[in-house]
Amino acid sequence: MSTKHPIIGITGASGAGTSTAVKAFMRLFAEMGVRGALVEGDAFHAYDRVQLRRTLERARIRGENFSLFSPAANLLERLEGLLREYGERGTGMIRHYLHRDDEAVAAHQAPGTFTPWQRLPPDTDMLFYEGLHGAYVGDEVNIAAHMDLLIGVTPVINLEWIQKLKRDTDERGYHPEEVTHTILRRMPDYVNYIVPQFSRTDVNFQRVPLVDTSNPFALREIPLAEESLVVIHFNDYSRLNADFDLLLREVPGAFQSHAQTLVVPGPQQERAMELIFKPAVQRLLEARDLARAA
Repeated sequence: MSTKHPIIGITGASGAGTSTAVKAFMRLFAEMGVRGALVEGDAFHAYDRVQLRRTLERARIRGENFSLFSPAANLLERLEGLLREYGERGTGMIRHYLHRDDEAVAAHQAPGTFTPWQRLPPDTDMLFYEGLHGAYVGDEVNIAAHMDLLIGVTPVINLEWIQKLKRDTDERGYHPEEVTHTILRRMPDYVNYIVPQFSRTDVNFQRVPLVDTSNPFALREIPLAEESLVVIHFNDYSRLNADFDLLLREVPGAFQSHAQTLVVPGPQQERAMELIFKPAVQRLLEARDLARAA
């Protein structure tokens, strides 16, 4: 971790809804005049779309399990190198993965490919990572160790599947059967590599639907925010100062279900995020300024 060049990480599986947390931070950064360097975890996949399909087919023929949740399918050493370099000097190399056709057209490339590696913009205030492995810890790589603040986004599993099915079919052109197969194929890696990360975060946001999601593979509509509650849990040794009195006062409908857990109505999730994240960002900036002035 670096005081002079702070790093914030959001971790969550595909379809978890991490974009909600990203939007909350982007609004905060704009409001506070923070220049953030956004790093997408997808940019550190080891394979483009064509390469991945070939690799998956080879794994199927060999009877092997393989998914993008696995460290072996990602350039995690390179990601750790970026985080280390940014923490030390505020610099590093990034690229982007082009998911959608409009992104690919704008980049003059095929969808499912990576843009060339390029240097981060100069003079950013902090780095902001969003992806699958923000709190990953392994024998060779420790991504979590470089984070000054870690946020987990992990809806109940049926809702996560519904969100992935909806996104991948509507936005990325996959058939429902393809998405279902991907979910099943990823399950061992989800259990082994994704789930443990949520014990290393400072806070987790878990959306819980209040409507029937018992068969997520038949339900094609994502439950509305109004049909959900969000469980906000501050982990042991969290670096966040959870001001429950403020949250209960300022977030309509909020209640405390546990000594370290707050529950808010779905439409109030972003409000709760902003109240939790703003003082944390402010503390990181103040510590940065003191370190740079020393």
